[in-house]
Amino acid sequence: MADNFIKGAEEAGHNVVRFDAAFKDVHPCIGCNKCGMDGPCIFKDDFEFVREHIVDADAVVFATPMYYFGISAQLKAVIDRFYAINGQIHKPKKAVLLMTYADTSAKEAMPITSHYETLINYLGWQDAGRVIASGVWPVGAVNHTEYPKQAYELGKNI
Repeated sequence: MADNFIKGAEEAGHNVVRFDAAFKDVHPCIGCNKCGMDGPCIFKDDFEFVREHIVDADAVVFATPMYYFGISAQLKAVIDRFYAINGQIHKPKKAVLLMTYADTSAKEAMPITSHYETLINYLGWQDAGRVIASGVWPVGAVNHTEYPKQAYELGKNI
């Protein structure tokens, strides 16, 4: 779905920067507070790319499969590292949630949607849309649904 969202956003004239947390090295935050919530982190890893791009971004898209009723650990590590740029990202932005999960019960999506809502509320960001793709298992099953088209349309209209 991320590819489809990006295609729509780029066709609408938006510049998109992609960070695939699952394939990057982002050390979990250890709460040492050396960054002071607004300074350099003690870890020098792929989060530096996020830091470089997220502060000035107009929108942030969170794309994740559900892993054991939560967002992926890789994405969670990135979000936890927002701590080091907390003072810089508390400004108006749009946010989007793209998620997949195998179950078909809407209540099973609630842990992730609740976390997303709490996060963007804390940051002062505005929800610009969501594609919650239920009943998609195994990997690739989402490609045979209407969800990729929904992600494309959301990207095109953000």
